Formats: sequence, structure tokens, C-alpha cells
Amino acid sequence: MFAPKKILVPTDFSDDADVALKEALDLARQYHSKVYLLHVTEPVMQCSVDYCLDLATLKQAEAEEVIRSRVLMQEELNKLGATEGIEVVSDIREGDTVSEILKEQDEKDIDLIVMPSHRKKGFLERMMGPISEKVMEQATRPVLIVRH
Repeated sequence: MFAPKKILVPTDFSDDADVALKEALDLARQYHSKVYLLHVTEPVMQCSVDYCLDLATLKQAEAEEVIRSRVLMQEELNKLGATEGIEVVSDIREGDTVSEILKEQDEKDIDLIVMPSHRKKGFLERMMGPISEKVMEQATRPVLIVRH
């Protein structure tokens, strides 16, 4: 029987991600697992079309994004409340979301990845495909997709 001991939950702090986190916590409670909560910040683009940020502004924007992510991560952890003995470890990484999730999977020797199924409807999301689908295709560990 599959009994994951290390569960990775990528979050973008959305309601869908919260539902996936709750599912992961239920599994962690059942199997006495450790939960790794991960948020990935995308690098700030220095240039867009015909405008570029100077290096100082770029560094400031990146620093502000990391600070914002830390605040949101703390709020997320506070929302969890009592996790009844479940160890939850949080991490914030910067880079390509899919690549960083897969790196975390390997570095932490994750048994299961629990992610939301974001049902985005925009043109860009249809062209690129949801992050959950890309992770599911490339992950070397089982991926549980939770619908909201």
C-alpha cells in the first residue's frame, strides 16, 4: 500500500491551492507524513516589449516580491492553525515554477506531490498549459491533482 512520508504542496496562495493543501494535510494525518509547502516566485522581467527597467529598480522589484511572498507564506501557515502534530516545512524559491517544483521533489526525496487543478481560461494558459499538467508530465513521483 502506498503510504507517503514526504508530501510536497506547491502553492500560489489561491483558494484552489488551499484546497490542495487541506487534502495534503488529511493525507499527512492519515500516514504520519511531513508536508513541504513550496511557493515559487517568477523572476521579474527586466525588459518588456520596448521598455526596460534599470538594474536598481529590477533588484528592488525582486526584493519586494520575495518579501511579499514571505508575508503570504506566513499568512498561509497561520491559516493552517493546529495541524495536530503534522510537521509543515515552508520554502520560497525563485525561478521557473515547474523546474523549481521538480528540483524540490528531488532534493527533499518527496513521495507525493499534491497540486490543485487550476482551471484557467485565458489564452496564455491554454497556450502554455497549466503548471499542474506540466508537473504531472515531468515528475518522477506520483502527483495527486485536487479539483476545487
